[in-house]
Amino acid sequence: MNLPSISVVIPTYRREAALRDTIADVLKQDYSEFETIVVDQTPTHEPETETYLKELSESEKIQWYRVDWASLPGARNYAVRRSSGDVIVFIDDDVKLEPNYLQTHARNYVDRPEIGAVAGRVFDRMKLADSGGALKIQQLPPEAMDPGIAWYYIDLVHTVEPQQVLSARGCNMSFRREVFEKFGLQFDERYRGSAVREESDFCLRFRKTGFQIWYDPEASLIHLGEETGGCHDISTKSVQYQITFYHNHFFMGLHNLTVGQCLRFFAKLFDCHVLGHPPCNKSGSPIKILVRLGFYSMGFLKALKTWIQSLWDDGQIYSRQDEFY
Repeated sequence: MNLPSISVVIPTYRREAALRDTIADVLKQDYSEFETIVVDQTPTHEPETETYLKELSESEKIQWYRVDWASLPGARNYAVRRSSGDVIVFIDDDVKLEPNYLQTHARNYVDRPEIGAVAGRVFDRMKLADSGGALKIQQLPPEAMDPGIAWYYIDLVHTVEPQQVLSARGCNMSFRREVFEKFGLQFDERYRGSAVREESDFCLRFRKTGFQIWYDPEASLIHLGEETGGCHDISTKSVQYQITFYHNHFFMGLHNLTVGQCLRFFAKLFDCHVLGHPPCNKSGSPIKILVRLGFYSMGFLKALKTWIQSLWDDGQIYSRQDEFY
């Protein structure tokens, strides 16, 4: 089997032991040709991590780039411009991998020219705990391919059968190189905070390439979901984070969906995240609903402003700072 070369991209921000373990798992991969690119947004590491990264970089086991900003989509773009693989695999900095992980991604691209991206299964500790680990989905429902409401039906944690999907999860996804070079796609750097929905936005724009996103449950990893760190530039407990959460959802809709799809998406967002109905299952306290409504409203206004500004500004502020841009 003539397998493609792979670039593994690991954006990181304020992670220590989890980052070291993630890199160690990548370097143990049973794969002939791959490179590991770490885009490090951490201002100051613990001595153990600093030494570990420095030694791996000096021995050319990894490419280690340090930047003075924090943006998950910005870090992805930064790495793509420095990558050389035929396939680019994106993972988080707090995952656990089996030695055949890269091979499971790569084999999907061999003799399958219609596949331009692979979405891998994510063993998410929190979601598995909520379901008791017993839930198994064979085929996702038709709603999971509807851009207006798919985000509440795509389950890449419990689905066990390979199939075409609308979007991948950012902690476990790969793309053919030509998606970036031939079609000029980039991750949108206007997604801030936890950058929630940045990969959804990318996958919606990916549809214009004519390629499929293929879900392979065997291309799996364990997502630890560390409570601290990650590519966040805003504290998860802050008001700004909550507003940005809604901003990202609204902007994804305004940026990619038709008017009808937007209305259904925004209604579902309200029902789930404001009123707290399933699958969000949030508190039904009137006070908490009012607070969430405030965040929802402010997030919409902020997204509307971003969308209007997009008429003359693409928002790629980190990429524009890069000499490789």
